Amino acid sequence: MTKKQGKVYLVGAGPGDVAYLTVKAYHLLAVAEVLVYDALVDEQLLECVPASCLRLDVGKRGGKPSTTQGEINKLLVQHCQAGQQVVRLKSGDPFIFGRCTSEIEALKAAGCEFEVIPGISSALAAPLFAGIPLTDAAMSRCFAVFTAHEPDTLDWEALSRLETLVILMGGQHLPEIIHQLLRRKRSRLTPIAIIRWAGTPNQQVWTGQLNNILEKITGLSLSPVVIVIGEVVRLRQYLQSEKINSEDSTTATIPSLPNMSNHLPLAGKTILVTRSVGQSSEFSDRLQAVGAKVIEMPALEIGPPSSWADLDHAIASLSDFDWLILTSTNGVEYFFARLTALGKDSRALANVKIAVVGEKTAQSLKQQALKPDFIPPNFVADSLVENFPEALLGKKILFPRVETGGREILVKELTAKGAEVIEVAAYQSCCPDNIPESAKLALQNHQVNIITFASSKTVQFFCQIIDRTFANHTVINLQNVCIASIGPQTSKTCQALFGRVDVEAEEYTLEGLTQALVKWAEGSGEF
Repeated sequence: MTKKQGKVYLVGAGPGDVAYLTVKAYHLLAVAEVLVYDALVDEQLLECVPASCLRLDVGKRGGKPSTTQGEINKLLVQHCQAGQQVVRLKSGDPFIFGRCTSEIEALKAAGCEFEVIPGISSALAAPLFAGIPLTDAAMSRCFAVFTAHEPDTLDWEALSRLETLVILMGGQHLPEIIHQLLRRKRSRLTPIAIIRWAGTPNQQVWTGQLNNILEKITGLSLSPVVIVIGEVVRLRQYLQSEKINSEDSTTATIPSLPNMSNHLPLAGKTILVTRSVGQSSEFSDRLQAVGAKVIEMPALEIGPPSSWADLDHAIASLSDFDWLILTSTNGVEYFFARLTALGKDSRALANVKIAVVGEKTAQSLKQQALKPDFIPPNFVADSLVENFPEALLGKKILFPRVETGGREILVKELTAKGAEVIEVAAYQSCCPDNIPESAKLALQNHQVNIITFASSKTVQFFCQIIDRTFANHTVINLQNVCIASIGPQTSKTCQALFGRVDVEAEEYTLEGLTQALVKWAEGSGEF
């Protein structure tokens, strides 16, 4: 048997947001077997890899224990030689301060195949997001990009003569940078911009001059930041499509640079999408297509039930059932995975009719090469009993469902119609331990305009995560945030926990929820 050939892809993650990832990088993440990533890589990108992918955080963090470069080199070689497809994910572009040389040398010495995939460097993206052009016919005919990680090693005499400077890793050494430039006769009135968390909902920009910028950022953490020095910083106030504070403003969150999506209905809206861990980003893609800025927040983890016993017993006697009811994609996936684990396949359902709730569930069933016998209208379980295609009296129904907190009303209504319903746990849902940093900062800084919920469980677990994460030190105010629900059951939970629901999908699908948000935005889009 031929041994599988491994390969290492050194991939640029861009400035952070998944929207600025290259198409090739996205496709490589989707099939990665091992992900080796840096500290500044956005957590949303980690959700692009398969659930089975081994994730290795090797980020170097100032002042904290971190993986040495030698250890990183060994990891890449080790997994490549094991025949695995390895993505080495680096912030920005791999060849711009990405320390690729050492890693490539190690891979070549070990005979490992590798490929470098470019990314958008923050040196180029951050000024753009802040509305600062790096070149201009009158003000800047060239620019230099450098890292100030070791300021003593730089040729400040040469740098001070250049019109525009772009500095990475310079937040900690900003006083020294200013000192060195002023020593070389750079004007004290030279404009300077400091851009933190560029291209994310948490982007902040401070502007000033070499003689006063330090006063404006006293006590602030300047990591990660990109610093731009030069007359082009003055152009920023003319190149923004929205009103911004004056050049000498104090800390302020700055709107994004004008772009072609400004005419789209959800342009300017930041939407927090709660979803299951590992779930497809299809919904986020829909929202981004109509102009929204999306932050994904996993609020639900799906796993196997505490015991397979009941499901296994039901599968062993499938021929006794008249109907199989599946109300979610999770139910489909776990039921058929268990069917396969027990040495059976879809032929075991030859004499069993299948009812599913919702188009997504039907699509999931189609992946098993099966077509449902019945899909209730309105895509909700409540309409299943009312519109059932045959009399329920005496029918034996198998209902694989979530272990706790499922659809008790559906079972009661089916039973009331004379059916014998056998409920079995096929999977379990629980609350994630952590909240992504991007979601945490956006909530803290009141940058979220809309929160979407596609199930009652995501509402419940969202509230648990918020209470646990922000207890005793930060108040998260959702008063001016639109609460959007996919359907009536989810809306009931929103009403119970938030006291309101502002948008409900007319068609209870992700497409329906997208359309409902567009309709809301095209109305007032406000409270």
